Amino acid sequence: MTRLLAMAGYVYQSAAAIVLIFAISHLLPAADYTNFSLALASSQLLCVLMFEWLQLAGLRFLAAAKEDEAARLRWSLLAAGLSSAGALVLVGSCASLASVLPTGIVALGLGISVLQGLTDLYFLSVRLSDRLGIASFLLAFRATALLTAAAAGAAISGTAEAALLGVAAGHMLGLLAGLVVYRTPLERASLQTTLADWKDFSRYGMLAAGASVIHLSVPVLLRVIVIGRLGATGAGAGFSIALDLLQRPFWVLNAAIHTVSYPEVVNDFEHGTGTKSLQSARRMFEFMICTTLVLLGGLVGFIPDAARILVPRESLDGFLATAPAIAAFYFLHTHLQATIAVVPHLEKLATRLVLVAAGQLALVVALSLVAVSAGLSPRAAVGCASLATLATILVALGPTLRFEAFPRWSLVMQALVAAILIGSLGSMPTEPAAWLAGKIMIAALATAIIAWRGDFLMLARRG
Repeated sequence: MTRLLAMAGYVYQSAAAIVLIFAISHLLPAADYTNFSLALASSQLLCVLMFEWLQLAGLRFLAAAKEDEAARLRWSLLAAGLSSAGALVLVGSCASLASVLPTGIVALGLGISVLQGLTDLYFLSVRLSDRLGIASFLLAFRATALLTAAAAGAAISGTAEAALLGVAAGHMLGLLAGLVVYRTPLERASLQTTLADWKDFSRYGMLAAGASVIHLSVPVLLRVIVIGRLGATGAGAGFSIALDLLQRPFWVLNAAIHTVSYPEVVNDFEHGTGTKSLQSARRMFEFMICTTLVLLGGLVGFIPDAARILVPRESLDGFLATAPAIAAFYFLHTHLQATIAVVPHLEKLATRLVLVAAGQLALVVALSLVAVSAGLSPRAAVGCASLATLATILVALGPTLRFEAFPRWSLVMQALVAAILIGSLGSMPTEPAAWLAGKIMIAALATAIIAWRGDFLMLARRG
């Protein structure tokens, strides 16, 4: 039951993030929203750069650690997090002198990176202390705080700086709530032991995080390339809204599945039999592939209808022109970054992860630049990025194929059919209201069938 609640919590986070993007896009002028979006995307990149290596190392080492060892590892992990935060503030302050963004926006972006990184790290330690329910509650609470504070800042002041200050306040409230609700067991270690832990963390975590940084750079550079052509216009804001909005459902769903399933996969890989390890990995692959396929269909089928109501009029055309292509891109991008990387993470093939990510970045940038230089539309540029990502997936499949944890392809095909069915609903009218209700019922039924066929609800419940 706790895992089902955790999945529901992640769905809530996704919904809150979507509402936040729509709200901020309405409350800020197009130029301010473009600056807000760029600053937030840059802060996410910095957060990954400085803290992702600790997230990955903590997830990989803590998930398989025994309780006495785990308490020491948590201490080392949090100490490394504070050191990374200090380094980020120092280096970021110097690098900000060359930024084209206003100083206030840059400072807020740095603060958001620090607060988000430390909060995520603490929430991870709570989750890996066998407190999945508490961790899920804290994530949902933070999502609510982010939505409320950022929207309030944008509504009161109407500037990008105020909205970013609200985002920073939301992360701060989440961290404080975590410290109040649950104190993770810690065992203070000697400096020599802590440094030895840091060495283990960095040997695996920094390379794996380097791959995450490169993957995160892909949509950021894609944004820069396309916005460089469109400028701070309504079309540019619509493109930015689509990039901001459509990455969230995939990211949150992937994070939810990893939160409830990946620690078990790691534990079975380290301590279980070969057969048990293959079974747990196969179930996770089925969970990820089928649910993201259905999600893709839902985005294609329903986001355009919601956009006509929620996206500002000046940004609507730019949004509708690029949203389906961006959804397909994020579907592929998520599976390259998450699904294809599961086996290399288990086998600690971090160098391979970096090479794959660098290959995707190079291909996406090259093809997108060619598309923009040739005068193609932003949708065509995103299509080129999707083709580059698909090519990278095919090249990177080797370790996953050798591991032989193959999903049931009949189930995957059923999920694909459901996704096509749900996506085709976008061509149906939404008025009168009975039509919209019918579309929702059809989509819900198709989703329920796939969940039942894949036994995904029971999978989420397994402890």
